[in-house]
Amino acid sequence: MNKSHNTDFSLLIKPVSYRCNLNCRYCFYLEKEQFFGSAATISQHVLEQLVSDFMSTSQANYAFAWQGGEPTLAGLDFYREAVRLMQKYGASGKNVSNGFQTNGSLLDDEWAGFFAQYRFLLGVSVDGPVQIHDTNRVNRSGSGTHAAVIRGIEALRRHQVEFNVLTLVNSTNVEEPLSVYRYLRDDLHVNFHQYIECVEFDQKGKLQPFAITAEKWGEFLCTIFDEWYQFDTRRVSVRLFDSILHRIVTGQPNTCAMSKECGQYLVVEHDGGVYPCDFFVRPELKLGIVGKQPLLSMLNSPKAREFAKRKSKVPAMCRNCRFYRFCAGDCPKNRFENHSLLCAGWKIFYEHALDRLLELAEGIKNSR
Repeated sequence: MNKSHNTDFSLLIKPVSYRCNLNCRYCFYLEKEQFFGSAATISQHVLEQLVSDFMSTSQANYAFAWQGGEPTLAGLDFYREAVRLMQKYGASGKNVSNGFQTNGSLLDDEWAGFFAQYRFLLGVSVDGPVQIHDTNRVNRSGSGTHAAVIRGIEALRRHQVEFNVLTLVNSTNVEEPLSVYRYLRDDLHVNFHQYIECVEFDQKGKLQPFAITAEKWGEFLCTIFDEWYQFDTRRVSVRLFDSILHRIVTGQPNTCAMSKECGQYLVVEHDGGVYPCDFFVRPELKLGIVGKQPLLSMLNSPKAREFAKRKSKVPAMCRNCRFYRFCAGDCPKNRFENHSLLCAGWKIFYEHALDRLLELAEGIKNSR
Protein backbone atom coordinates (compact mmCIF):
# COMPACT_ATOMS: atom_id res chain seq x y z
CA MET A 1 0.00 0.00 0.00
CA ASN A 2 1.35 3.43 -0.93
CA LYS A 3 1.83 5.83 1.92
CA SER A 4 -0.57 8.79 1.72
CA HIS A 5 0.69 12.31 1.40
CA ASN A 6 0.56 14.45 4.51
CA THR A 7 -2.97 15.86 4.61
CA ASP A 8 -1.76 19.36 5.53
CA PHE A 9 -2.23 21.37 2.35
CA SER A 10 -3.74 24.64 1.25
CA LEU A 11 -5.72 25.85 -1.73
CA LEU A 12 -4.63 28.43 -4.28
CA ILE A 13 -7.81 29.42 -6.09
CA LYS A 14 -7.98 31.34 -9.36
CA PRO A 15 -11.65 32.37 -9.53
CA VAL A 16 -11.25 34.23 -12.84
CA SER A 17 -8.24 32.31 -14.16
CA TYR A 18 -5.83 34.46 -16.21
CA ARG A 19 -8.24 37.41 -16.59
CA CYS A 20 -6.76 40.70 -15.45
CA ASN A 21 -7.33 44.42 -15.86
CA LEU A 22 -3.58 44.89 -16.32
CA ASN A 23 -1.18 43.76 -19.01
CA CYS A 24 2.11 43.41 -17.14
CA ARG A 25 4.95 42.82 -19.56
CA TYR A 26 6.35 39.82 -17.68
CA CYS A 27 3.11 38.05 -16.67
CA PHE A 28 3.39 34.30 -17.20
CA TYR A 29 -0.30 33.60 -16.56
CA LEU A 30 -1.92 35.70 -19.27
CA GLU A 31 -0.76 33.10 -21.78
CA LYS A 32 -3.16 30.58 -20.18
CA GLU A 33 -5.80 32.04 -22.49
CA GLN A 34 -4.30 29.76 -25.13
CA PHE A 35 -5.10 26.79 -22.86
CA PHE A 36 -8.50 27.76 -21.46
CA GLY A 37 -9.90 30.04 -24.15
CA SER A 38 -12.53 32.26 -22.56
CA ALA A 39 -12.60 32.07 -18.77
CA ALA A 40 -15.68 32.75 -16.66
CA THR A 41 -15.83 33.09 -12.87
CA ILE A 42 -16.00 29.95 -10.74
CA SER A 43 -19.67 29.00 -10.46
CA GLN A 44 -21.46 29.04 -7.12
CA HIS A 45 -21.98 25.28 -7.43
CA VAL A 46 -18.26 24.58 -7.89
CA LEU A 47 -17.39 27.04 -5.13
CA GLU A 48 -19.65 25.26 -2.64
CA GLN A 49 -18.29 21.85 -3.60
CA LEU A 50 -14.74 23.16 -3.20
CA VAL A 51 -15.29 24.72 0.22
CA SER A 52 -17.25 21.77 1.60
CA ASP A 53 -14.66 19.26 0.34
CA PHE A 54 -11.71 21.18 1.76
CA MET A 55 -13.40 21.81 5.10
CA SER A 56 -14.10 18.08 5.42
CA THR A 57 -10.36 17.31 5.43
CA SER A 58 -8.23 17.42 8.57
CA GLN A 59 -6.19 20.62 8.71
CA ALA A 60 -4.66 22.63 11.53
CA ASN A 61 -5.63 25.69 9.50
CA TYR A 62 -7.87 25.84 6.45
CA ALA A 63 -5.89 28.22 4.24
CA PHE A 64 -7.56 29.69 1.17
CA ALA A 65 -5.38 31.81 -1.14
CA TRP A 66 -7.17 33.82 -3.84
CA GLN A 67 -5.13 34.75 -6.88
CA GLY A 68 -5.31 35.38 -10.60
CA GLY A 69 -5.07 36.97 -13.02
CA GLU A 70 -6.71 39.60 -10.86
CA PRO A 71 -9.07 38.07 -8.28
CA THR A 72 -11.04 41.26 -7.62
CA LEU A 73 -12.59 40.76 -11.08
CA ALA A 74 -14.77 38.04 -9.53
CA GLY A 75 -16.63 40.79 -7.69
CA LEU A 76 -17.18 41.38 -3.99
CA ASP A 77 -20.38 39.31 -3.85
CA PHE A 78 -18.37 36.24 -4.91
CA TYR A 79 -16.17 36.53 -1.81
CA ARG A 80 -19.13 37.28 0.44
CA GLU A 81 -20.57 33.96 -0.73
CA ALA A 82 -17.21 32.23 -0.20
CA VAL A 83 -17.08 33.46 3.40
CA ARG A 84 -20.68 32.37 3.96
CA LEU A 85 -19.75 28.87 2.80
CA MET A 86 -16.68 28.80 5.06
CA GLN A 87 -18.91 29.70 7.97
CA LYS A 88 -21.45 27.07 6.94
CA TYR A 89 -18.97 24.20 6.67
CA GLY A 90 -16.66 25.42 9.42
CA ALA A 91 -19.33 25.84 12.05
CA SER A 92 -17.52 23.48 14.43
CA GLY A 93 -14.94 26.16 15.17
CA LYS A 94 -12.33 25.29 12.57
CA ASN A 95 -9.55 27.83 12.02
CA VAL A 96 -9.81 29.44 8.57
CA SER A 97 -7.50 31.97 6.93
CA ASN A 98 -7.77 33.85 3.67
CA GLY A 99 -4.92 35.30 1.64
CA PHE A 100 -5.61 37.56 -1.33
CA GLN A 101 -2.99 38.45 -3.95
CA THR A 102 -3.91 41.54 -5.97
CA ASN A 103 -2.40 44.17 -8.21
CA GLY A 104 -4.16 46.66 -5.92
CA SER A 105 -5.46 48.93 -8.66
CA LEU A 106 -9.17 48.15 -8.13
CA LEU A 107 -9.24 48.31 -4.34
CA ASP A 108 -11.51 50.85 -2.69
CA ASP A 109 -13.19 51.40 0.68
CA GLU A 110 -15.85 48.76 0.04
CA TRP A 111 -13.25 46.09 -0.71
CA ALA A 112 -11.08 47.18 2.19
CA GLY A 113 -14.00 47.14 4.62
CA PHE A 114 -14.78 43.57 3.61
CA PHE A 115 -11.16 42.46 4.00
CA ALA A 116 -10.99 44.11 7.42
CA GLN A 117 -14.24 42.49 8.60
CA TYR A 118 -13.08 38.97 7.72
CA ARG A 119 -9.37 39.47 8.41
CA PHE A 120 -8.05 38.69 4.96
CA LEU A 121 -4.29 39.05 4.56
CA LEU A 122 -3.54 41.01 1.41
CA GLY A 123 -0.52 40.76 -0.84
CA VAL A 124 -0.17 43.81 -3.08
CA SER A 125 2.21 43.85 -6.03
CA VAL A 126 4.59 46.83 -6.09
CA ASP A 127 7.80 46.78 -8.11
CA GLY A 128 9.28 49.93 -6.56
CA PRO A 129 9.04 53.71 -7.04
CA VAL A 130 6.78 55.00 -9.80
CA GLN A 131 9.40 55.10 -12.55
CA ILE A 132 10.41 51.48 -11.84
CA HIS A 133 6.92 50.11 -11.19
CA ASP A 134 5.41 51.68 -14.31
CA THR A 135 8.04 50.18 -16.60
CA ASN A 136 6.36 46.77 -16.57
CA ARG A 137 3.14 47.03 -14.58
CA VAL A 138 0.87 48.69 -17.12
CA ASN A 139 -2.82 48.59 -17.89
CA ARG A 140 -4.48 47.48 -21.11
CA SER A 141 -3.81 50.85 -22.74
CA GLY A 142 -0.12 50.71 -21.81
CA SER A 143 -0.28 53.32 -19.05
CA GLY A 144 1.48 52.90 -15.71
CA THR A 145 -0.53 51.73 -12.70
CA HIS A 146 1.50 53.00 -9.76
CA ALA A 147 -0.92 55.78 -8.80
CA ALA A 148 -3.90 53.41 -8.82
CA VAL A 149 -2.02 50.89 -6.66
CA ILE A 150 -1.14 53.57 -4.11
CA ARG A 151 -4.82 54.57 -3.91
CA GLY A 152 -5.64 50.92 -3.22
CA ILE A 153 -3.03 50.73 -0.47
CA GLU A 154 -4.41 53.89 1.09
CA ALA A 155 -7.87 52.27 1.22
CA LEU A 156 -6.39 49.24 2.99
CA ARG A 157 -4.71 51.52 5.52
CA ARG A 158 -7.90 53.44 6.22
CA HIS A 159 -9.54 50.16 7.23
CA GLN A 160 -6.46 48.77 8.98
CA VAL A 161 -6.21 45.77 6.67
CA GLU A 162 -3.07 43.72 7.18
CA PHE A 163 -1.04 43.56 3.97
CA ASN A 164 2.40 42.90 2.64
CA VAL A 165 4.08 43.88 -0.61
CA LEU A 166 5.22 41.41 -3.23
CA THR A 167 7.92 42.66 -5.55
CA LEU A 168 8.73 40.76 -8.71
CA VAL A 169 12.44 41.22 -9.23
CA ASN A 170 12.90 41.67 -12.97
CA SER A 171 15.51 43.07 -15.34
CA THR A 172 14.43 46.64 -14.48
CA ASN A 173 14.35 46.77 -10.67
CA VAL A 174 17.14 44.21 -10.16
CA GLU A 175 19.51 47.06 -11.04
CA GLU A 176 18.29 49.25 -8.15
CA PRO A 177 17.89 47.11 -5.02
CA LEU A 178 18.35 49.93 -2.51
CA SER A 179 15.91 52.21 -4.34
CA VAL A 180 13.30 49.47 -4.20
CA TYR A 181 13.91 48.43 -0.59
CA ARG A 182 14.11 51.97 0.79
CA TYR A 183 11.02 53.02 -1.14
CA LEU A 184 8.98 50.22 0.38
CA ARG A 185 10.39 50.84 3.85
CA ASP A 186 10.63 54.63 3.99
CA ASP A 187 8.05 55.95 1.52
CA LEU A 188 5.35 53.32 1.70
CA HIS A 189 6.18 52.39 5.34
CA VAL A 190 5.75 48.70 4.53
CA ASN A 191 7.42 46.31 6.96
CA PHE A 192 6.54 43.04 5.24
CA HIS A 193 8.43 42.44 2.01
CA GLN A 194 8.49 39.50 -0.37
CA TYR A 195 10.90 39.49 -3.28
CA ILE A 196 10.12 37.02 -6.05
CA GLU A 197 12.60 36.21 -8.78
CA CYS A 198 11.44 36.66 -12.38
CA VAL A 199 12.72 33.64 -14.30
CA GLU A 200 11.07 33.07 -17.64
CA PHE A 201 12.89 31.43 -20.51
CA ASP A 202 12.17 29.94 -23.87
CA GLN A 203 12.35 26.26 -24.77
CA LYS A 204 16.05 26.54 -25.49
CA GLY A 205 16.78 27.80 -21.99
CA LYS A 206 17.36 31.40 -23.06
CA LEU A 207 16.15 33.97 -20.55
CA GLN A 208 13.45 36.37 -21.65
CA PRO A 209 14.47 40.07 -21.81
CA PHE A 210 12.54 40.92 -18.62
CA ALA A 211 14.02 38.03 -16.60
CA ILE A 212 17.00 38.25 -14.27
CA THR A 213 20.38 36.54 -14.46
CA ALA A 214 21.84 34.51 -11.63
CA GLU A 215 24.56 37.06 -10.91
CA LYS A 216 22.14 39.98 -10.80
CA TRP A 217 19.84 38.03 -8.45
CA GLY A 218 22.72 37.30 -6.11
CA GLU A 219 23.85 40.94 -6.10
CA PHE A 220 20.29 42.15 -5.50
CA LEU A 221 19.83 39.89 -2.47
CA CYS A 222 23.24 40.77 -1.02
CA THR A 223 22.56 44.50 -1.25
CA ILE A 224 19.14 44.24 0.36
CA PHE A 225 20.48 41.90 3.03
CA ASP A 226 23.23 44.33 4.04
CA GLU A 227 20.72 47.16 4.42
CA TRP A 228 18.30 44.93 6.34
CA TYR A 229 21.01 43.48 8.58
CA GLN A 230 22.40 46.89 9.49
CA PHE A 231 19.12 48.65 10.22
CA ASP A 232 16.04 46.46 10.12
CA THR A 233 16.38 42.97 11.62
CA ARG A 234 13.81 43.87 14.29
CA ARG A 235 11.68 46.11 12.12
CA VAL A 236 11.27 44.71 8.59
CA SER A 237 10.22 41.18 7.70
CA VAL A 238 11.77 39.95 4.45
CA ARG A 239 10.17 36.61 3.71
CA LEU A 240 13.30 34.96 2.31
CA PHE A 241 15.41 35.93 5.30
CA ASP A 242 12.64 34.87 7.70
CA SER A 243 12.36 31.51 5.96
CA ILE A 244 16.09 30.87 6.22
CA LEU A 245 16.03 31.72 9.93
CA HIS A 246 13.04 29.41 10.42
CA ARG A 247 14.92 26.62 8.64
CA ILE A 248 17.95 27.08 10.89
CA VAL A 249 16.04 27.42 14.15
CA THR A 250 13.47 24.64 13.64
CA GLY A 251 15.22 22.41 11.12
CA GLN A 252 12.06 22.51 9.00
CA PRO A 253 11.28 24.39 5.75
CA ASN A 254 8.25 26.68 5.77
CA THR A 255 8.06 27.35 2.03
CA CYS A 256 7.68 24.97 -0.90
CA ALA A 257 10.84 26.45 -2.46
CA MET A 258 12.91 25.18 0.48
CA SER A 259 11.21 21.79 0.65
CA LYS A 260 12.69 18.71 -0.99
CA GLU A 261 9.30 17.85 -2.47
CA CYS A 262 6.47 19.88 -3.96
CA GLY A 263 2.85 19.23 -3.05
CA GLN A 264 2.02 21.69 -0.26
CA TYR A 265 -0.99 23.10 -2.08
CA LEU A 266 -3.45 22.52 -4.90
CA VAL A 267 -4.36 25.03 -7.58
CA VAL A 268 -8.06 25.32 -8.46
CA GLU A 269 -8.89 26.97 -11.77
CA HIS A 270 -12.05 28.83 -12.81
CA ASP A 271 -13.64 25.69 -14.27
CA GLY A 272 -12.98 23.52 -11.23
CA GLY A 273 -9.87 21.92 -12.74
CA VAL A 274 -7.19 21.07 -10.17
CA TYR A 275 -3.42 21.25 -10.74
CA PRO A 276 -0.33 20.62 -8.58
CA CYS A 277 1.32 24.05 -8.86
CA ASP A 278 0.67 27.61 -9.98
CA PHE A 279 3.61 27.43 -12.38
CA PHE A 280 2.53 24.11 -13.86
CA VAL A 281 -1.10 24.59 -14.85
CA ARG A 282 -0.80 22.39 -17.92
CA PRO A 283 -3.24 19.94 -19.56
CA GLU A 284 -1.00 16.93 -18.93
CA LEU A 285 -0.74 17.77 -15.21
CA LYS A 286 -4.44 18.18 -14.49
CA LEU A 287 -5.27 16.12 -11.39
CA GLY A 288 -9.05 16.15 -11.61
CA ILE A 289 -12.14 18.31 -11.27
CA VAL A 290 -13.74 19.67 -8.12
CA GLY A 291 -16.82 17.60 -7.33
CA LYS A 292 -15.72 14.68 -9.48
CA GLN A 293 -12.88 13.51 -7.21
CA PRO A 294 -12.15 14.42 -3.56
CA LEU A 295 -9.30 16.88 -3.11
CA LEU A 296 -7.39 14.41 -0.96
CA SER A 297 -7.55 11.74 -3.62
CA MET A 298 -6.12 14.22 -6.13
CA LEU A 299 -3.37 15.25 -3.71
CA ASN A 300 -2.43 11.60 -3.18
CA SER A 301 -2.83 10.52 -6.79
CA PRO A 302 0.11 8.93 -8.64
CA LYS A 303 0.29 11.94 -10.97
CA ALA A 304 0.53 14.38 -8.03
CA ARG A 305 3.09 12.26 -6.21
CA GLU A 306 5.20 11.93 -9.35
CA PHE A 307 5.11 15.69 -9.77
CA ALA A 308 6.03 16.27 -6.13
CA LYS A 309 9.09 14.05 -6.43
CA ARG A 310 10.46 16.01 -9.39
CA LYS A 311 11.86 18.51 -6.91
CA SER A 312 14.27 15.99 -5.39
CA LYS A 313 15.77 15.00 -8.75
CA VAL A 314 18.82 17.21 -8.70
CA PRO A 315 22.42 16.81 -9.90
CA ALA A 316 25.04 15.45 -7.51
CA MET A 317 26.61 18.90 -7.31
CA CYS A 318 23.40 20.11 -5.64
CA ARG A 319 23.29 17.35 -3.04
CA ASN A 320 26.94 17.94 -2.19
CA CYS A 321 26.48 21.70 -1.85
CA ARG A 322 26.43 23.11 1.69
CA PHE A 323 23.53 25.38 0.74
CA TYR A 324 21.30 22.56 -0.48
CA ARG A 325 19.37 22.46 2.81
CA PHE A 326 18.17 25.99 2.08
CA CYS A 327 17.56 26.02 -1.67
CA ALA A 328 16.70 22.30 -2.20
CA GLY A 329 17.85 22.67 -5.78
CA ASP A 330 15.56 25.71 -6.28
CA CYS A 331 11.96 25.80 -7.49
CA PRO A 332 11.48 23.60 -10.58
CA LYS A 333 10.15 26.63 -12.46
CA ASN A 334 13.66 28.10 -12.27
CA ARG A 335 15.34 25.01 -13.68
CA PHE A 336 16.42 24.13 -17.17
CA GLU A 337 17.39 20.50 -17.74
CA ASN A 338 16.98 20.08 -13.97
CA HIS A 339 19.56 22.66 -12.97
CA SER A 340 18.63 26.04 -11.51
CA LEU A 341 19.42 28.98 -13.74
CA LEU A 342 19.89 31.00 -10.53
CA CYS A 343 22.33 28.59 -8.87
CA ALA A 344 25.33 30.92 -9.11
CA GLY A 345 23.25 33.78 -7.69
CA TRP A 346 22.03 31.74 -4.73
CA LYS A 347 25.65 30.81 -3.98
CA ILE A 348 26.70 34.47 -4.11
CA PHE A 349 23.99 35.34 -1.61
CA TYR A 350 24.53 32.45 0.82
CA GLU A 351 28.31 32.92 0.80
CA HIS A 352 27.69 36.57 1.64
CA ALA A 353 24.92 36.30 4.24
CA LEU A 354 24.77 32.86 5.83
CA ASP A 355 27.23 33.44 8.67
CA ARG A 356 25.27 36.46 9.84
CA LEU A 357 21.98 34.61 9.48
CA LEU A 358 23.39 31.78 11.61
CA GLU A 359 24.32 34.33 14.29
CA LEU A 360 20.81 35.80 14.21
CA ALA A 361 19.32 32.32 14.47
CA GLU A 362 21.47 31.56 17.49
CA GLY A 363 20.14 34.70 19.16
CA ILE A 364 16.58 33.59 18.44
CA LYS A 365 17.26 30.17 19.97
CA ASN A 366 18.82 31.72 23.08
CA SER A 367 15.90 34.07 23.59
CA ARG A 368 13.36 31.22 23.68
